[in-house]
Amino acid sequence: MEQTRAFFESIGLPGREAVDLADSGKRFPDGAQYRIEIPSTEGPAALRAVVAAAKEYRVPVHRVSQGSGIQLMTDDEIREMARIGRGEGMEVSLFVGPRAPFETGAQAFNPAGKSLGWQHRGVDQLVYAIEDIRRACDLGIRGVLVADIGLLSVVGKLKAAGKLPANLVVKTSLLLSAPNPATVKLLEELGAGTVNVTADLSVAQMASIRRAVSLPLDVYIEVPDGFGGFVRYYELPDLIRACAPVYVKLGLRNSPDIYPSGTHIEGTVLALSRERVRRARIALEMIARYCPEATMSAVGAEDLAIPEA
Repeated sequence: MEQTRAFFESIGLPGREAVDLADSGKRFPDGAQYRIEIPSTEGPAALRAVVAAAKEYRVPVHRVSQGSGIQLMTDDEIREMARIGRGEGMEVSLFVGPRAPFETGAQAFNPAGKSLGWQHRGVDQLVYAIEDIRRACDLGIRGVLVADIGLLSVVGKLKAAGKLPANLVVKTSLLLSAPNPATVKLLEELGAGTVNVTADLSVAQMASIRRAVSLPLDVYIEVPDGFGGFVRYYELPDLIRACAPVYVKLGLRNSPDIYPSGTHIEGTVLALSRERVRRARIALEMIARYCPEATMSAVGAEDLAIPEA
């Protein structure tokens, strides 16, 4: 076993779990340790609700992300989200369009096929996904959310070839499971700019990932029911100290699945958006109480994927 641990260390991976929770010396480019992300912001109305709630609850929101997909938004809706994000100095990350559960296959819905997740079936779906990204970029978006390792690789190659914006930030989804340092290191090498780590990892397991990579880790502090429904606010101080830089994500336990979203459930979507911001207030108070020395980025930090005109 010691030979295996030593080999891991020789290739840039930790040989043991980081149970000591030593402080991470890594930071965002502005020197901060953490930022706030509000997920499941499904369209302009939801984004306006987030902005209003952020002012009410005094929550700096650095990033919002969306899950229904670029393909299910009109051009005007995407432009409006870009306009709001630009005005608020906020990153807007939109999910890439058609994926396995939206397609004609049945595997993604079967108990033995759940591992397919939100990947893209066949070449055509990959083409559709790239078209989704091109469209979002043309409308000003500079952040996309992907759940397929092959798509991540292709997007990296398109960026390198100058066929997608160089400043496009590619965020990997919780559906693209990232449970250990080797996997997250691979995602980083393929071009991920920020990674959702698997939702049920311990802080020590996430600290082990941090020792292998430098990119920000996206961590649900309150996890949607579909991923376990964990409520982890008291772990925030250790998480920030040992795993910085991190995006602190506020999902909601005991809430309905809203993907794909639309005007037919808009009332629910807006209520959930407001509540996620209120949960962020709880997280910020926890940080202030137990690790007041932790540093948070200012809204509008230069490396954020803030939409462009």
